[in-house]
Amino acid sequence: MSRLHSLPVVLQKSLQNRSVFKVISGLNNFNPESVFQISKAAGIGSADLLDIACDPELVKLAIEASNLPICVSSIEPQLFPKAVISGASIIEIGNYDTFYKDGRLFSSDEVLALATESRSLLPEVVLSVTVPHTLPLDCQAQLALDLVEVGVDLIQTEGGTSSQPQSAGTLGLIEKAAPTLAATIAISSALKENQKSVPLICASGLSEATVSMAISIGASGVGIGSAINKLNNELAMVATVKGIRSALDSYLMVPTIN
Repeated sequence: MSRLHSLPVVLQKSLQNRSVFKVISGLNNFNPESVFQISKAAGIGSADLLDIACDPELVKLAIEASNLPICVSSIEPQLFPKAVISGASIIEIGNYDTFYKDGRLFSSDEVLALATESRSLLPEVVLSVTVPHTLPLDCQAQLALDLVEVGVDLIQTEGGTSSQPQSAGTLGLIEKAAPTLAATIAISSALKENQKSVPLICASGLSEATVSMAISIGASGVGIGSAINKLNNELAMVATVKGIRSALDSYLMVPTIN
């Protein structure tokens, strides 16, 4: 049986319906007050999944605040077991954005090694891995295939930090999302060509204006970080979460014309 069947039923249905909405608080966000505020907004706004830093106490806090399944992110696999004991449903190698500003990059070999170590440590736990956007698109696609071979259950894209929008308004939002959308197309195509039915989460640089694009090109869901966690009050966070939830739901309710 697939490890994905160990997830809460509601989250399984969202994966099947390709409507997953993951709120990301930040790999290096260990501030309990901030994590609590983001978690509460995610729960109120009807997100499906909450992605937080890998810390057992934060896991407990986030579950209490959101009542959502928790994904913990880290690049240190040895930190995962305690977080899982505290209630995390998914472990993730990823959310590298905070490292790029310091010049820290991740090669395919390093990501693959981290994934292999994580799978060995927790063979029964759902494992997600973010594919670094700093790799060429063909290398991103190949890494995704290699990750599936070592037992990764979910693949996530990124790209927002490399984007430099030149336009205002909706056009600027599309420009911001372009790198992660391009990665989603490349990886989704590679997975289909190789008959790998692994859910793909499109994350980084997305907004209410672009989440439907991610679903239309093959993603099973979206991950939203800075559009929410950079806000300075709970009301604004809740409004943004609700807006993205509504944008996803509205797109998925549109009938297909044959």
